[in-house]
Amino acid sequence: MFKGQRILVTGGTGSWGYELIRQLLPLGPAEVIIYSRNESSQVAMNRAFEDPRLKFCIGDVRDREALSKACAGINIVFHLAALKHVPVCEDQPFEALKTNVIGTQNVIEAAIENKVERVINISTDKAANPSNFYGMTKAIGEKLIVYANLLRSSTKFVCVRGGNVLGTNGSVVHLFINQIQNKNQVSLTDRGMTRFFMTLQDAIRLLFKATVQSIGGEIFVMTMPTCRIIDLAEVLMEAMGKQVEMVETGVRPGEKIHEILLTEYESLSTIVYDEQYLVILPTLDISGLRQHYAAYPSVEFDTFSSSQTLMSKEEIKAILVRGGFLS
Repeated sequence: MFKGQRILVTGGTGSWGYELIRQLLPLGPAEVIIYSRNESSQVAMNRAFEDPRLKFCIGDVRDREALSKACAGINIVFHLAALKHVPVCEDQPFEALKTNVIGTQNVIEAAIENKVERVINISTDKAANPSNFYGMTKAIGEKLIVYANLLRSSTKFVCVRGGNVLGTNGSVVHLFINQIQNKNQVSLTDRGMTRFFMTLQDAIRLLFKATVQSIGGEIFVMTMPTCRIIDLAEVLMEAMGKQVEMVETGVRPGEKIHEILLTEYESLSTIVYDEQYLVILPTLDISGLRQHYAAYPSVEFDTFSSSQTLMSKEEIKAILVRGGFLS
């Protein structure tokens, strides 16, 4: 799938981008272009990999013309660029709209214009029944990506929806480790809060799987394990050998106690792809899509919430070890 291909990664200098590139380069692409705004981050990434196939392009997904030039001759686009932090998007919704919605529209138009073969859009559980502006923009982004398959082009557009990924910039794991080490306390917004979690390495492997096996128009949903945030904090304290005070700060604007990966409405058109993925089929009539998945079983539940099937502390510790946070 990737051998000999020219690949563009928007927003590629973040944590997802680093792991994507780390796993992608051994698969033999001809060239991988990192398209992002931050010059210093690009320089640092170039020094980290030192691979001649890795190229860098300064640009913003808000800039339609620059994005179109970057897409020239590209086979596959991984669209990672987004404003991702819930409080930032709540405080600056106009900026979130420009990047997450208009930016996604620009990616679609630039890909079609340049006859890109496939676009993979990275989405989030917060797009399911969104309660904050970030989730709303990502939900619109999903709709745009799915709809793009009806625009009479040869480009295939696919979404991949996941939850929190351990080790990304701003991850709660980094926050808790820093607080335990330096502040002698851990701040929790709510003691009952639960979240979906997956290691970055596992997330990228699943991303590649969806890229290879999708046909265009689907939303692939990663069936991620879940945990109580308070259990995560306690596991880290135990591993670090340091018990500290837990301070409850209250839920922030737009924040949920429990996240969902799938809404009741979406469950009506969702199939079980395998143990790792569900696939949401759109209500739009995309030629051949429903026929392709006709043999797969429908889901037997109404929603997929982070309050269900919670990991034990031993399982949380195992995923932290696998992610490289604990030895």
